[in-house]
Amino acid sequence: MTSWAVRSLVLLVFLASHWGMYQHGRAVERVEAGQASAERDSGDRLAEVIGERTARREEQRRATAQEEVRAHAQEERTIADAGAAGADAAGQRLHDEAGKLAAAISCPTTDTAAVARGQAATRAAMVLSDLLARADARAGELAKAYDRARVAGEQCQREYELLIR
Repeated sequence: MTSWAVRSLVLLVFLASHWGMYQHGRAVERVEAGQASAERDSGDRLAEVIGERTARREEQRRATAQEEVRAHAQEERTIADAGAAGADAAGQRLHDEAGKLAAAISCPTTDTAAVARGQAATRAAMVLSDLLARADARAGELAKAYDRARVAGEQCQREYELLIR
């Protein structure tokens, strides 16, 4: 063999060994990159699972708090309805008393002037009694509507405050 052929052969062996080492190094880098990617993905999945659990706990806390607010609002509505029923009963008693007063004014007498004044007073008392009954009924309706609006507004405010915390 000539020196040129030996040198070429040595060079070829040298290049082949370096090429093999280069390919081995690349393979090792790929395996390490794959392991790092798998570890990162595993960490990402773990963080995602923890995040989901935390979000579920927070959602459950909010739902529980909202249910408590709704229950409290229902209690307030029940109390307001009971108060309105009491007010309606008191208004009815007042209306009955006004009717009795109007009836008492129209007592019979023999004096024609007194009878005329009594009839006028009776009509006036009846008109006033009717106006009182209507005004009281309307006031009761407005009070019920106000109570419901107030309770609903307070419930909404409490639920909002729970959400922004």
